[in-house]
Amino acid sequence: MRRADRLFQIVQLIRGRRLSTAEFLAQRLEVSVRTVYRDVAALQQQGVPIEGEAGVGYRMRAGFDLPPLMFTKDEAQALVAVVRLARPALDAGLIAPAESALSKILAVLSPAARAAAESLAVYAPLSGMDEGLSQRLMRLREATESRHKLRLQYLDLGGASTERVVRPLACFFWGPVWTVAAWCEKRSDFRSFRVDRIQDLTLLDERFRDEPGKTLADLERAQAGS
Repeated sequence: MRRADRLFQIVQLIRGRRLSTAEFLAQRLEVSVRTVYRDVAALQQQGVPIEGEAGVGYRMRAGFDLPPLMFTKDEAQALVAVVRLARPALDAGLIAPAESALSKILAVLSPAARAAAESLAVYAPLSGMDEGLSQRLMRLREATESRHKLRLQYLDLGGASTERVVRPLACFFWGPVWTVAAWCEKRSDFRSFRVDRIQDLTLLDERFRDEPGKTLADLERAQAGS
């Protein structure tokens, strides 16, 4: 990689994260930590507002931006592939924004890169999830973002219908099945609920805050240790 390209990539990596260590940058760029220190110092001397220091980490000062990015042919094809493959699994609230974002990206490509991206021979079935499931998933996602508690009417694997009040933490896609990971107040533990088995859901007025032992990070740590 040319040094100019490497400097550009360093800026992209730093501004895309809250804090980037020299070790992280060196691993991503496949160079030594010493080279990263030298490149960051050069960028700072050129006026790029990188804050931080060696041994701690780097971040970009708020308000700094670069001109619109140009994507390579491979990057453009990767973006097209991601949107095409994801579309059948997206809920109604994300399909149009995903296609709009892709159109904006394609509009700024060179003619050759755009032609290569649009002719990519990677597709997914056009038929998506049914409307009821799509709307349910969208409501779950929105509740996760707004941090509202939900009351679920849920059909378990044994065919019994149960009612739960949960704190939705994240939605996960497992091939043909979506699940919502949540803190279940009835069980006082983490539970995963298949979206297609949720018979009804009600958005409650009550919101929740992160509490020790009940967060998505706690769930991930529990799963990693199991």
